[in-house]
Amino acid sequence: MPQPSPPQYTVYRARRGLLGRRQGGDGGVPAPKPRRRGLGERGLTPGRIVKWLLLAVAAWLTLSLVVLLVSAQIQAFQVGGDVGDAVGGGAFPPIGATTILVLGSDQRSDDTAEPGSTTEGPSRADTIMLLRVGGGQNQRLSIARDTRVDIPGRGSQRINAALAIGGPTLAVRTVEDYLGIDVNHVMLAGFDDFPPLIDAMGGLTYEGACVVGRVNGGYANGGVTVRVPAGEPTQLNGEQALALARTRDNECRPNESDLSRARRQQKIIGAIKDGMFSPKAFPRLPLIAWQGPRAVRSDMSGPTLLGTFAGLAVTTSPEPDVLGSADGNVPEAARSAAVDRLLGR
Repeated sequence: MPQPSPPQYTVYRARRGLLGRRQGGDGGVPAPKPRRRGLGERGLTPGRIVKWLLLAVAAWLTLSLVVLLVSAQIQAFQVGGDVGDAVGGGAFPPIGATTILVLGSDQRSDDTAEPGSTTEGPSRADTIMLLRVGGGQNQRLSIARDTRVDIPGRGSQRINAALAIGGPTLAVRTVEDYLGIDVNHVMLAGFDDFPPLIDAMGGLTYEGACVVGRVNGGYANGGVTVRVPAGEPTQLNGEQALALARTRDNECRPNESDLSRARRQQKIIGAIKDGMFSPKAFPRLPLIAWQGPRAVRSDMSGPTLLGTFAGLAVTTSPEPDVLGSADGNVPEAARSAAVDRLLGR
């Protein structure tokens, strides 16, 4: 049988690999492309959930920091006059330590209903406290408002009179002479300054001795009546916390001294710090950051004020000291010991 002659045209053969890729490997129907996973499937992994949570926390903290810096800058250099000549020195907190005199004024608002109170004339210091912040330190020393001291140029008087006589400048010089230390900065706080901060925190939790106080005449006169049971954690809003700090006539303890009141104020400040950095305050951080610097007036710049708040946040404070006595006279040895503890010597 005769063999077929070769075709009169060129025959091309596809490469096996190429044909397999086009026809699914065996020349049949092309294999379907693998389906891409949706965003929802990828987002459900534990690693991605943790990642997005960390990013959200970082963004919230960054926002709070920016708000704090802006608020601190707005409140910078609010204490004017010649107080700059009386203070100075010290390191930049929280890197280094600085000593700050905190003065709480007893000036009443214009609508006060407290019997015997007045809104006219200079105000006395209702709270006198020294803070040592930065460089790993966080010490507090309160001076009872009835402590007898020599006010420069005015003789022996109660220490709280220095603010009324010569403003923060004379108050700084009086404290420096009395304790033999250098004050680097000063903060002023009035009665109306702290309630917005405490309310921004969602209130504070106070625990201590029994207190029943009536401020601004109590509820009967349009003021505030505060009741704190002994040894029970009590939730207080800003107005109630302020009333607790101001209470002088404690109906639970009629013979209570000014030293007890100073210790109570220290407890309130500690409760404010605990509340500001508690987990429940995290959703409120930007509001707290805005109200914090607004609670005080200071000679400090914005960055220094921000560093002070940072120093208070990152360190723990030991039991604060209260300097004073029943008759207002404090021995020099007791003063020296209190200063040594304040300065960490």
